[in-house]
Amino acid sequence: MKTIDDLGELRGKRVLVRSDLNVPLDGTTITDDGRIRASVPTISRLVDAGAKVIVVAHLGRPKGTPDDKFSLRPVVARMSELLAKPVAFATDTVGESAKAVVAALGDGDVAILENIRFNAGETSKDDAVRGAFADELAALADAFVSDGFGVVHRKQASVYDVAQRLPHAAGGLVLAEVEVLKRLTVQLERPYVVVLGGSKVSDKLGVISNLLDKADRLLIGGGMAYTFLAAQGHEVGTSLLESDQIETVKGYLTRAKEKGVEVVLPVDVVAATAFSADAEHAVYAASEIPADRMGLDIGPESRTLFASKLADAKTVFWNGPTGVFEMEPYCHGTRALAQALLDSGAFTVVGGGDSAAAVRRLGFDEKAFGHISTGGGASLEFLEGKTLPGIVVLES
Repeated sequence: MKTIDDLGELRGKRVLVRSDLNVPLDGTTITDDGRIRASVPTISRLVDAGAKVIVVAHLGRPKGTPDDKFSLRPVVARMSELLAKPVAFATDTVGESAKAVVAALGDGDVAILENIRFNAGETSKDDAVRGAFADELAALADAFVSDGFGVVHRKQASVYDVAQRLPHAAGGLVLAEVEVLKRLTVQLERPYVVVLGGSKVSDKLGVISNLLDKADRLLIGGGMAYTFLAAQGHEVGTSLLESDQIETVKGYLTRAKEKGVEVVLPVDVVAATAFSADAEHAVYAASEIPADRMGLDIGPESRTLFASKLADAKTVFWNGPTGVFEMEPYCHGTRALAQALLDSGAFTVVGGGDSAAAVRRLGFDEKAFGHISTGGGASLEFLEGKTLPGIVVLES
């Protein structure tokens, strides 16, 4: 992949940067600015080179039309603070506001265009529609830098098509993420332990299947653990359960046994009467969850077990919390898991999304981990063996 250095002299040039600024909001308040902070180094480098920097990004899942609750306006304010300089804001994507804001940029200035997904062309499945929007984006710039790793698995206008229309390069964040993923695949140090959590088995079917050929050990927590427990014949009460995936999971357990891959499930859970921090809750053996209770975290014996299974690891990939870490009674499993990763001394990759948010929310030093990814979905698809369109196009 070409780097920013390959673009040559950038002073005075308009550089379109695809960043990942899809941060969680509480109203208009940013609750986790990790992705914004991760985007700053590449933007700062372009600023220092004297480029006119035009940042495009999405937030949430608008339906191809403007929606105030998904506006990037709060992100602009935070970006301005992090860059310690004013950041201009266009109130549309490729319309009159975007054109005027770009035209007014001086060397080293930065602008952010409104949510790119407010234009239906961004995510269109029709190549012609998507391409027409990419033409309008490309007309705003002289070069393109792809730095939104969290979207490189999407064949979208600002990720894929615009790179075909402008001199292009990978930003520092994308380069770093790809290098880390190589350490999880072609440069792997063993034992290799994968920890998967989160709510649904169905979200991770492909990656589980692929990892059965690569990992030495799989630790399963979070809501998806209850489908695994049910596949072993256990009662899981009112816990999250994908009953339509039980047979698939049974197949995974059989394959794992045949391949010598150790699958580690919770041996105890914290189960409550309702999905609430105030609900009555207690610790139960994983095989004895009451019919009227739902599991919301792994229990203390499981925390000890998971830590012991991480102790000898040389490489760890973690995607998905072990429980509802946003609620204090159910955050202890995720906290213990994160600490066990650090204690292992392994090269640890935290796979974006809720896992990265949990690390920050629970007070851990991000720098203590080997790498905290900004793209959980992109990381999973890479590990699943899928081709990532936003990476492929940068290699051309």
